[in-house]
Amino acid sequence: MERASIDTGLSRRARAGILLGLTLIVISLLYMLDPVEQAAAYHNFADKRTWWGIPNTLNVLSNLAFLFTGSYGLIMVARTANQGSISIIYATLFSGVIATGLGSAWYHYSPDSDTLLWDRLPMTIIFMSLLAATITDFIGSRKPVLLLALLVSLGIGSVFWWHFTGQQGRGDLRPYILVQYYPIVLIPLIIWLYPRTGYKAGIRQLLLVVLWYIIAKVLDAGDHAVYGALHVVSGHTLKHLAAAMSTWYFVSLFRERGLV
Repeated sequence: MERASIDTGLSRRARAGILLGLTLIVISLLYMLDPVEQAAAYHNFADKRTWWGIPNTLNVLSNLAFLFTGSYGLIMVARTANQGSISIIYATLFSGVIATGLGSAWYHYSPDSDTLLWDRLPMTIIFMSLLAATITDFIGSRKPVLLLALLVSLGIGSVFWWHFTGQQGRGDLRPYILVQYYPIVLIPLIIWLYPRTGYKAGIRQLLLVVLWYIIAKVLDAGDHAVYGALHVVSGHTLKHLAAAMSTWYFVSLFRERGLV
């Protein structure tokens, strides 16, 4: 579904300059910092209860929400009549959601840095696929599949860099931090700089994706505090559910494009 752009008063070159300039500033500031190591207490989650022989049961089983959303999304992509580039992007995104559910469940079954690798890898596929879809929808891309491949490769590379440097004795999370958090800033900025007519619902879905992901990160930060207050469920378990809610809006985004 083609949508006309809205005149923002800024030239295309100026808008591109803003995005490029901000990206260079963020990367420069991040790399002015010393390498960011993985916190030693990262694997110390609040809820360690074992039910039905499953260690860390709720942190493991809460990942079923990702499997549901990702599978439903892939079914929608398979059923659409339009099997163009945007369908490839969303198929990659929903595959990343499924892989995140599997990788996160495996990690929480046996939390350590080796299993964490397989938790983080598919999450970068989600982040970068969503960014590729946003760029394609709002800015436009002559080769969206190539853009997707480049962004996903950068995302996956950031996780392997952290793991490789960790094996050398000092893991460096800076590239992964950039991949995980910068899209939260970049996506709303792209929406503002490249507004589209007839896409209000799609903009709302994108912003809800970002909002629910922010909620998920807040819950994750309060893992022990939430568990201490509720004694039933931990912040990290709720983080999985909030993040899965974020991914549910990918389904709405795909529908909004008029492909299903």
